[in-house]
Formats: sequence, structure tokens, C-alpha cells
Amino acid sequence: MDTLGPDVMGDASVEIGVKRLAHGADLALPAHATAHSAGVDLLAAVAHNVILEPGHRTLVPTGLAIELPVGFEAQVRPRSGLANKHGVTVLNSPGTIDADYRGEVSVLLINHGHDPFTITRGLRIAQMVVAPVSFVTWRETLSLNESA
Repeated sequence: MDTLGPDVMGDASVEIGVKRLAHGADLALPAHATAHSAGVDLLAAVAHNVILEPGHRTLVPTGLAIELPVGFEAQVRPRSGLANKHGVTVLNSPGTIDADYRGEVSVLLINHGHDPFTITRGLRIAQMVVAPVSFVTWRETLSLNESA
């Protein structure tokens, strides 16, 4: 029995403004693959194939700019399939997109595998999870409680 669906959680949807940039206009908008997917896939908006050699990194455009609500962030995370099959992952994982950033969402990929990896237009290169942010107030102290 499904106990975490929308009927139980209420409307957990967060509206996010998204702008397709010219070089990503023909690509699909981010979408959840299943009803319970935590993240949405980000697609490569490359003009031509990019060969990512072993040990090298490259910044891959997505053709998207987003407008997150204040109090939220977007985390860019690796796709497990790319990591498992090819050794390709997100270098600064998770990458954080702040609510006040309006530039293009890009993904910094690195090839830890043994073979060159081809990034093609529309390839699912990473996933993005939107999450609430906790704002904290620091209270300086001379001592802290002991830990085990």
C-alpha cells in the first residue's frame, strides 16, 4: 500500500520559474520520471557531441535558467547509471543552486572511467533535487556539550 502519495502528503508541490535558453529550446523541461522520483533529470544542451576523456572534466550546459523561491535550493547530483556504467559523475556533488542565481544551470562532469565518454545532445547527465533551506543564527560559545 502506498502511504506517501500526494493524498497523504497534501500538496507538496513547489512552483519554480524556468526559462529555456535559445540553445536548449528543443529539449524537454525537467520532469519527475516516476510519481515518487525525488529529482528531475537534467539534459545536455550541447550543440555537438562532446568527448569526455578519462580523468578530464567539462562544464555541460542544460539550456535552462531557473527561479527558485526564497527558502529553497536546487541540488545537482550524479545519475547512478552514468557513474556505475561509465565512471562519469558530477565533480562538485552535490552542486548547489541558490535562490538568487538566475544564470544557466550547468553541470560539471568528470570521467573517472577508463574509456572516453560521449556526451550527446539531450543525454540525461544529472539529476536535480529541490529542497528547503534552513537559515541559521550562529551563537558563539566557549564550550560545547560533550559527544560520545
